[in-house]
Amino acid sequence: MSAYRILIFASGSGSNAENIVRYFREKELRGEGRVEIVGILTNNAHAGVIERADRLGIPCEIFNREHWKNSDSMLELVGKYNADLIVLAGFLWKFPDFLIAQSKGKVINLHPALLPKFGGKGMYGMHVHEAVVAQGETETGITVHWVNEHYDEGNIIAQFSCKVENGDTASDVAEKIHQLEGAHFPAVVDSVLQQL
Repeated sequence: MSAYRILIFASGSGSNAENIVRYFREKELRGEGRVEIVGILTNNAHAGVIERADRLGIPCEIFNREHWKNSDSMLELVGKYNADLIVLAGFLWKFPDFLIAQSKGKVINLHPALLPKFGGKGMYGMHVHEAVVAQGETETGITVHWVNEHYDEGNIIAQFSCKVENGDTASDVAEKIHQLEGAHFPAVVDSVLQQL
């Protein structure tokens, strides 16, 4: 397998970004092909993912809202990484059409619910888990999907579910989702690469 280049966008702690890096490094050690995480981009100057990237030896760059709205600036920033796949791993801003076009549509996102339920603007992180509990759902999960011009509406690649028990709080649900993400997200990214 030739080397694939992945660029990650993240806004928070970066646990999913780190899981992806470690997954592919372990795979390389076993001689099972080569995938390079070429960079991590974040819109949050205080995000935990910055420290993780530094510890993992992955280039990390921070951009702000002004850069995000400047298509020339963002096209240059993303373009220099020459990524085969862009992975949104806890990235909270709507991905713009011009970046989707530059990436030939090869952008995937991890959403902490079973889409189409609990998707759309404002549905991220604890907001999702609180809504799941408030609606009395008995099941939730994660969805990996292609990114298009609408929030959380791209074609679904994979979903994994877990039970929501009576008495579960939003924090309990968040922990179950975190476990699902760690168990499945890197492997789904891998399977997507193999189909490019």
